[in-house]
Amino acid sequence: MSSRAFKRAKSFLPLYLMLVPGIIYLAINNYLPMGGAIVAFKSYNFQKGIWGSDFAGLKNFEFLFKTKEAWIITRNTILYNSLFIVVGTILAIAVAILLNEIRWVAGKRFYQTVILVPFLISIVVVSYLVYAFLSTEYGFLNTSLLKALNQKRISWYSQPKWWPWILLIVNVWKNLGYNCIIYYATIVGIDRSYYEAAVIDGASRWGQTRWITLPSLRSTITILTLMAVGRIFYSDFGLFFQVPLNSGPLIDVTNTIDTYVYRGLIELNNIGMSSAAGLYQSFVGFALVLATNFIAKKMDKDSALF
Repeated sequence: MSSRAFKRAKSFLPLYLMLVPGIIYLAINNYLPMGGAIVAFKSYNFQKGIWGSDFAGLKNFEFLFKTKEAWIITRNTILYNSLFIVVGTILAIAVAILLNEIRWVAGKRFYQTVILVPFLISIVVVSYLVYAFLSTEYGFLNTSLLKALNQKRISWYSQPKWWPWILLIVNVWKNLGYNCIIYYATIVGIDRSYYEAAVIDGASRWGQTRWITLPSLRSTITILTLMAVGRIFYSDFGLFFQVPLNSGPLIDVTNTIDTYVYRGLIELNNIGMSSAAGLYQSFVGFALVLATNFIAKKMDKDSALF
């Protein structure tokens, strides 16, 4: 290393030292446990441990995919996550644009109050709050809304047809605040001179949104979508298990890979099978990220994740 390069590296030494805690955390929390993936290929025995347990080959994967629920849990996981990505992205962008309009029209003081609303929305949704709405005997919908409309009470936790919509609403309600703030941060960073030039050219508010705001959000949308696609084979356990209260009649519409593995682990204590499911989810998610990123890179290099 030349003297000049050494001095340059030395000047960045404080920054390198700041990286050390993060690197140690990632190594211990993210990379070290990857060695445990071998459990997916073993018939795990608590007495023998990970390395001493008998090798099972692909039997754990066969158990996961040869059951009659394999198609149902895969379908539910993919379709729900795809729906969440599309609807969540559209609504988050819409709210972010609305907040930006409020910021300029109503003033920053009013805006500072309004900006808290999405965050409040995103943190108050828990299973008991949903139950407070849907309880057959005491829920708000049955005792107040449907009663006022002279409609019969609905047994929400025993009628599967309602739950795709309920899960979508709860997911949006839970994640809208966080997602829209990310898009809003991008919008705030757009050079105002673009909008001023558009106004001079006679562009309407919708025209400014269409030709300036949305194109400026393209990279952010692509990156967040790529990250979401990488977890499309995972599901929010609390949303699909706790919110429906693990109700038997709802299994076909609320059962996903994660909830199926949890039930299998609780009932059968099969650690090998749960590890196989986790490895499968990670591998497919990684492959999807590579494929989606490749497509995005072909369309626009600046919008790709890597």
